[in-house]
Amino acid sequence: MRLTKQTNYAVRMLMYCAANDGHLSRIPEIAKAYGVSELFLFKILQPLNKAGLVETVRGRNGGVRLPKPAAEISLFDIVKVTEDSFAMAECFEAGEIDCPLVDSCGLNSALRKALNAFFEVLQQYSIDDLVKARPQINFLLGLDQLTHPKTAAA
Repeated sequence: MRLTKQTNYAVRMLMYCAANDGHLSRIPEIAKAYGVSELFLFKILQPLNKAGLVETVRGRNGGVRLPKPAAEISLFDIVKVTEDSFAMAECFEAGEIDCPLVDSCGLNSALRKALNAFFEVLQQYSIDDLVKARPQINFLLGLDQLTHPKTAAA
């Protein structure tokens, strides 16, 4: 199983916001820190906002921030918003399947258990865990060089 770039960048965006705790983060700053496309980050922003994983503030001094503590946002929360499918084999997909064993297949059962274990592990890790695992994250992302305008409380 391989996660999409959308999931990878969504996790990075939330890590940036967590490391930039207390300040609004701007998409151009996040894109520059990771060397990724602003356009792609804007595309990812919409489903994250809709799911309540980020909140946006419009205007000249606007940006994005986490709506709740980073410790309360699990990797599973992000993955379920950003991944389109968890079909590990054709028998996971909806629709007509050619295999006569689909309802009693050992492979199907094993893959479901593996997928559930994957989800369990993702639920155990938060954005906060990822940020705290890198003590120099602010330096690495260039956050220690930013000057932040005063922002109004949400």
